[in-house]
Amino acid sequence: MPTNRSVVPRLTTTSSLLADLAPDLRKALTRVRYDADTLLEALGDPAHAALGRSEPVPVRRAAAELGELGTLVRLLLLGDPMPERDVASALAPVDIERAVAAGLLERDGDRVRAALDLRPLDLGHGTRWVISDLDDSMHRRTLDHEHVLGVGQASLSLLRATPTRPTGTVLDLGTGCGIQAVHAAAYGRTVTGTDVSERAIWLAEATAALNDLDIELLEGSWFEPVAGRRFDQIVANPPFVVGPARIEHTYRDSGLALDGASELVISRIPELLNPGGTAALLASWVHIEGEDWRTRVASWLPEYGIDAWIVQRDIADPALYVGTWLRDAGLDPRSEEAQARAEQWLDAFTAADVEGIGFGFVYLRNIDGPTELLAEDLTHGFEDPLGEEALRYFERSAWLRAVAADADLMLSSRFEVDPATALERVYLPGAEGWDQRVARLHRGDGPRWQHEVDDTTASLLAGMRPDGLPLNELIELLAFGETGDAATPEFESAVLGVVVGLVRHGLIHPR
Repeated sequence: MPTNRSVVPRLTTTSSLLADLAPDLRKALTRVRYDADTLLEALGDPAHAALGRSEPVPVRRAAAELGELGTLVRLLLLGDPMPERDVASALAPVDIERAVAAGLLERDGDRVRAALDLRPLDLGHGTRWVISDLDDSMHRRTLDHEHVLGVGQASLSLLRATPTRPTGTVLDLGTGCGIQAVHAAAYGRTVTGTDVSERAIWLAEATAALNDLDIELLEGSWFEPVAGRRFDQIVANPPFVVGPARIEHTYRDSGLALDGASELVISRIPELLNPGGTAALLASWVHIEGEDWRTRVASWLPEYGIDAWIVQRDIADPALYVGTWLRDAGLDPRSEEAQARAEQWLDAFTAADVEGIGFGFVYLRNIDGPTELLAEDLTHGFEDPLGEEALRYFERSAWLRAVAADADLMLSSRFEVDPATALERVYLPGAEGWDQRVARLHRGDGPRWQHEVDDTTASLLAGMRPDGLPLNELIELLAFGETGDAATPEFESAVLGVVVGLVRHGLIHPR
């Protein structure tokens, strides 16, 4: 991940021993069927679930019946020392001595064990293999300063939230082990990954080689490696952990105080986007007592040229936040070292009046116009990934900008209710039977937005059809039905405000 220290950008052009091992290693993994689908089928749901819970025994028992695939499961997923003969057979044609020299394996007496994490992942385009440093999921270990994170929950969240429509040039800022760059290779014509960590570049190069992908990898700090360049899409999982200005782990700590890393990335990415280009990234921001978090994030954006959609997924209590990240680094919060770090961390929060830490997705699009921002909470559950929704949001936002400059265009447009939209009326017991208290519009897909509406809005939507009346005529009918008179400017303005909100969230669509 990038940090704030100055490093001269360097293009990675020479293959490492690990990358050179990739062709033979790919043959072995393919032959043994060490892939996402086969593992799920072979292990079975209970053992696969145990793997996700970091419980090795059920996985080890299931692997015992899987032959060479079982050997690789124990070696690469559980971190068990295995007999060299078994490993040599499962990894053929990989030479064990070459694998040790390359840093993939290490000797443990008369056995060998994995020195790196190597696991299959289905990114939506078939299995890809990801190489990273070993975590503490199966063996207790404290992560060191240069640890390169593998397939974690944050990286998986960003994968699901990234737009994947075919595009041209893609930048993965802070590539780490290369998981986002490998994902981008399926939809980007060319992919560039950058990172300040030489070790991260080494592992990303091996990951790309193992998947037979051509990815440009540049070593350097923040935006230095791509100075003067622009991209059609940018993805970033930066070191967004909020805390004191220090670097204990490069994959999560930026060296910038509080949410300085998120501020830096969000404020600088617009300079790297081509016209119409988009960015998808994870970020965190502090909630300061007496300050609206939306105002804080809005201040990071330029005044011109960006359409921004900020989605806050969670807000963490400071103490819970600190404890979570201490455990993430493999520390026991009860240890003296962890307690000292926690004190320093919480002191920094107290000094800055931090009452919570927000976390979520940031989507940016380069536009020719004043910057627009919608920052909102999406803390309820939903199933669909946000990537495609982000692009549709930008399309709806562009249409709203066009009609904002021409009110007649909005009024002359016809609308239809999205097929996934439903109207729900909530009734509660009243003095004389059931009493309607609220009516809600639900969108049944994507982010599953809900809007509370009144009877006038419900009647408006009832009249929306592709072959129906334009909006101005619907407004006149509604006004006459309520007052017996023509629509006033105030009534028309109120209806237009409702329509804008429903269009922005995809509950209705212009035709």
